Amino acid sequence: MSHHTMPAREHDGKHDRTRRISGIGRVLVFVYGVLALAATGRSVFQIIDRFHEAPVAFSLSALSAVVYIVATIALVAPGHVWYRVAWITITFELVGVLIVGSLSLFAPETLGLHDIDPFGRDATVWSVYGMGYLFIPLALPVLGLIWLRTHRPRPLDGTPS
Repeated sequence: MSHHTMPAREHDGKHDRTRRISGIGRVLVFVYGVLALAATGRSVFQIIDRFHEAPVAFSLSALSAVVYIVATIALVAPGHVWYRVAWITITFELVGVLIVGSLSLFAPETLGLHDIDPFGRDATVWSVYGMGYLFIPLALPVLGLIWLRTHRPRPLDGTPS
């Protein structure tokens, strides 16, 4: 059935009201997806290869991977529930980057890090505020929260939120 012959109820714009991803949102989702892959790959390798060297840091790498995966899904999925999941996940990400970044600079031993080298063997995605990833892990949640704030899903009844 072509879109020209669809019943009116299928053309009511409901899909448009729940969809948040367009324009810069697509770039945001793409970057989240890339970080999800990078963090997953890094954490899996670190845990399999040398978990005993820095278990706290490598567990945080795995946690960051999960956060990026959930954030990517939440940004793409429509609806109010996923919008809230995106807010929670991205806020958690920002807090994690700030805490892990600060600890990696001022108390690396608490994370089991041997030094503060963001490119080092035991660094995490969030070490030194994501310096090893060009500070994208620090900037991304800020941009994500700003974007979410300006792209709230509209209520299902069509009234402004």
